[in-house]
Amino acid sequence: MKNLTPTPTFPFIALAATYWLVGISTTAQADTNGTYRQTNLVADQPGVAAQTDPNLQNAWGIAFNPNGAVWIANNHTGTTTLYDGNGVPIAGLPVVNVPDASGAVGSPTGAVFNSSKDFNITPNNPAAFIFANESGSLAAWNPTVDLHNAKVVGTPIAGKPIYKGLALAANGTAHFLYATDFHNAKVRVFDSTFALVNAKQTLGCDFTDPSIPAGFAPFGIQNINGALYVTYAQQDAAKEDNVSGPGLGYVNVFDANGCLIKRFASQGALNAPWAVAVAPANFGIHSNQVLIGNFGDGAINTFNPVTARPGGALRGLDGKKIKIDGLWGLAFGNGVVNQATNSLFFTAGPNDETNGLYGKIDAAP
Repeated sequence: MKNLTPTPTFPFIALAATYWLVGISTTAQADTNGTYRQTNLVADQPGVAAQTDPNLQNAWGIAFNPNGAVWIANNHTGTTTLYDGNGVPIAGLPVVNVPDASGAVGSPTGAVFNSSKDFNITPNNPAAFIFANESGSLAAWNPTVDLHNAKVVGTPIAGKPIYKGLALAANGTAHFLYATDFHNAKVRVFDSTFALVNAKQTLGCDFTDPSIPAGFAPFGIQNINGALYVTYAQQDAAKEDNVSGPGLGYVNVFDANGCLIKRFASQGALNAPWAVAVAPANFGIHSNQVLIGNFGDGAINTFNPVTARPGGALRGLDGKKIKIDGLWGLAFGNGVVNQATNSLFFTAGPNDETNGLYGKIDAAP
């Protein structure tokens, strides 16, 4: 997808002056109280991050194996790549191909890890990782089925869906997948066999909120402690891509049955929000806050988890708001392979989603 807000036409490397070098610099300023350090770990072009990987183009979804490396969904190369917490590719399995429904190169967006015995790709071979394609299909991976290739799962559905995000949750009786269909302004729900279900009939609710203005559609979705945070962005005329701009965004919280719990955030600092994460207790001045990442302007805004009161944006060592061009995913590490639990890992598709970036943000000492 493309961000419809006009962007500067300066060369890729020239972006270093605005945000790339924030991650490469190791020089701290005298007063770092309340600020954060951005470190660029992997990029698709040399000289931008510690590691270079040409597969990392429009890096989007982030999924952590609780006991292993991160998996990144690369929207423009139809791959998922694995890195440790320093951005070093995982030996033996650095890249997995993600196809679309036709078998061609996919366009993965959201990604989730599955620890259950559900979502079998073949009998008794449940998916370990599942991906949503922007082209409107799902793909899943199990090393026994195919070490280097994910497999298309489920069947195509009508309406030309465009999936921008993916979550997995349990409603107390079963596991379900939830894909944000940006084109049709719906959250699509799939059961543990990858079959599309009628959410209203199966779950009791269907992720509707009549107070969301017409022209806004579900964009991102994240399971936070069993609740599903759904972000909304404004659709373009074709209902394919978002329109960016200050105040163009909403965030709702639903239960796993698709019933609205509350409106969490409206307009304000939101600008095509996609990512949602919750900070741990040792993440500096924004500890324990809900973090919402804007695709529109690359800012990461914080909110009280109970009252949803805005707490300001993450700021860099220079005191200015951290803004990551083309920001997509946000997730805290799992505590293994140098992925600290208080490091906020991020993905991005800089330069109008042409390039890719994977990095982390840490509270300054």
